[in-house]
Amino acid sequence: MPAEGNEEHLSKVGYAYLVELYGLEVFPHHYKSYISEKGPKRTAERGGTVWNIFPEGYFPGESTGEQLEFALKYEGINLQLLAFLFEKINPGEICEFVKKKPTGKYTRKIWFLYEFLTGEKLFLEDLKAVRYVDLLEEDAYYTADRVPSKRHRVYNNLSGGKEFCPLVRKSSLLKTFEAEHLDRRCEALLKEYPETMIRRALSYFYTKETKSSFDIEHATPDQKRSFRFIELLKLAGQREFCKKDSLIELQKAVIDPRFAGNDYRMTQNYVGESIGRHQEIVHFVPPSPGDLPDLMEGLVKACKRMLSSEIHPVVSAAVISFGFVFLHPFEDGNGRVHRFLIHHVLEKTGFTPKGLIFPVSASMMKNLDRYDETLELFSKPLLRFVEYTLDGEKRITAQGNHANYYRYIDMTPFAEYLFTTISDTIDSEMEAEFEYLRNYDRARSIIREIVDMPDRLLDLFITVSLQNRGKLSGKKHKSMFSMLTDDEVEKMETCIEEIFGYGKA
Repeated sequence: MPAEGNEEHLSKVGYAYLVELYGLEVFPHHYKSYISEKGPKRTAERGGTVWNIFPEGYFPGESTGEQLEFALKYEGINLQLLAFLFEKINPGEICEFVKKKPTGKYTRKIWFLYEFLTGEKLFLEDLKAVRYVDLLEEDAYYTADRVPSKRHRVYNNLSGGKEFCPLVRKSSLLKTFEAEHLDRRCEALLKEYPETMIRRALSYFYTKETKSSFDIEHATPDQKRSFRFIELLKLAGQREFCKKDSLIELQKAVIDPRFAGNDYRMTQNYVGESIGRHQEIVHFVPPSPGDLPDLMEGLVKACKRMLSSEIHPVVSAAVISFGFVFLHPFEDGNGRVHRFLIHHVLEKTGFTPKGLIFPVSASMMKNLDRYDETLELFSKPLLRFVEYTLDGEKRITAQGNHANYYRYIDMTPFAEYLFTTISDTIDSEMEAEFEYLRNYDRARSIIREIVDMPDRLLDLFITVSLQNRGKLSGKKHKSMFSMLTDDEVEKMETCIEEIFGYGKA
């Protein structure tokens, strides 16, 4: 696909035209549209961006309204871009455009979106006796239940309100994951194992999820905090956690109580790392504390709206959990609460099989680079628009962290990441643990036939042997199992090696 600067002359159209015309500082749109002097209409994908090249006859005109209509028709809806655009447009210009064809499908969407995003009512009469249109096309986006806007004759099927309203596109990857029915795959896996084994595995999953979630943050909880977090995980689907008081409770459960707060943060914070004396790299700047109450209330409302609609549970979990971590409402503990919210939404929607938990943090911990790269899909582009200074005590002052960057996020890549993580969790973490327990029970049974040992010693033998790839070291033979003969130890080692696969090429 030709790019600007090649011999084929391309002119920007749609969102790219408007971004340049108004000097908008926004995240790149996933579509880039151009008008070409020659050649047919064509589309190609490059680096995650879809390029649309249109013949000259598609040029809509130079007015903002005409370019907006083209953008909505061919490039979808970009709430962040529109929010910044509408701050600069004279409302009279939108009024004049709507008056020219007030019943037009895209005209009504533009009219609705202007009033939705700005909160200002244009001097236009309500429409009457016109067929309703969906704001978001259901084959292109994950949509919430329809709410009719009688004034515009538009069905509002956005997942949130003006305060917080991310979008998730139905990408080819998300459609593929939906068709795989991961919840059914998990249920099929459970049918292969007895209930007693599943209960034993569940105890391990709770412990591993807790440890992994803390490990990601390089935190080491004491026994009391670990126990409290596990107990909360067990209640993840039984209570309403996506509300202010519960989120504060969660934060208190995961961090040292000396550093917990009774409200959202009142200061500007950041995510960074020290690289030397008096040197700090800033990776992420969250919204200002003044914008936070409005944004968090929007997140809570969006959670309720999504959970009451038929949006796929994994998509809802991605939107709410990643939305939370990007708003970063607390001084500490945001990451752990973010991952807890994944469990909350998946269990609340019934996606997680009853009496189970997906240890997603273990999968994230296993591939931290991929997790970090996913977070950077939002944090890195944001730094282009945010100016900040750090003083000698590492206190940050930020300008440019406009609330609209955090209100209207394209959450598509985060939904894709969460689907991938859950799939990995089922296929590796969960299945591996079930198989481990099955093999463990087989080894116990066979070893007991070799030597009728007390349960404690039998379990200890298997544990220390597995730590040494199926072999009992001479030192531990002498110190722990001196009552066993060399022949007995050799037979027991052979059992463990064969069952757990050690010693195989």
